[in-house]
Amino acid sequence: MQAEAWFLEPDALSAAELDPTPLDAHERGRAASFVRASDRVLYTAAHLALRTVLGRLLGERPEELVFAREPCPCCGAAHGRPVLAVPEPPLHFSLSHTEGLVLIATAPVPVGADAQLRPAPEDVAGLLPALHPGERAGIAAEPDPRRRAAAFGRIWARKEAYLKGLGTGLGRDTTLDDLGAEPEGWTVDDLPCGPRHHGAVALRAPRSVTGPPVVNHLESLSALRDDRPAPTGI
Repeated sequence: MQAEAWFLEPDALSAAELDPTPLDAHERGRAASFVRASDRVLYTAAHLALRTVLGRLLGERPEELVFAREPCPCCGAAHGRPVLAVPEPPLHFSLSHTEGLVLIATAPVPVGADAQLRPAPEDVAGLLPALHPGERAGIAAEPDPRRRAAAFGRIWARKEAYLKGLGTGLGRDTTLDDLGAEPEGWTVDDLPCGPRHHGAVALRAPRSVTGPPVVNHLESLSALRDDRPAPTGI
């Protein structure tokens, strides 16, 4: 058992590929609400990519996918982990996007994905209180400010991926879990994202039965919309 990770750089998409027609009314409205054009492009690209990847894997038209939310584990309200309502699982997914990068994870069991920009070294001290004491100690022990920033980015991506996999997101106290290791029953993998970003995928399955995620880099969405083979994992 393993997850698949799909990376996309939204700035590489052509204007034609950013056509929002496959999005539902809620997604189109959300995209239109962004004041900054760059935010609108990032959101549109991320949600088009999600629909395109899932549609290809399921043999469905992207615009015909219907999404829902599981109950939140913290409060029971319907804002937990996003899931497919039509067609129904067993395909689980997670979507993350940050400046310059979209990350999608898919798996046969609940999965969380997160992509983060690396923080500036001078910002790390103010961010440390959001971490588990063990995480804070490991980062603070690094003498080089740039390495501390990289260590924080790695841990935070792992943490958000795990919390998204749980379905709580940041509704769960971020100081409770030490993501320097793997929570019981979960596999958490770091993903190579280049010098500016950190990425991680958390899979609800123990390490003993999982392999590393299959990583796909998408240069366009059209490659998944035609009859060519799906991208090869690398």
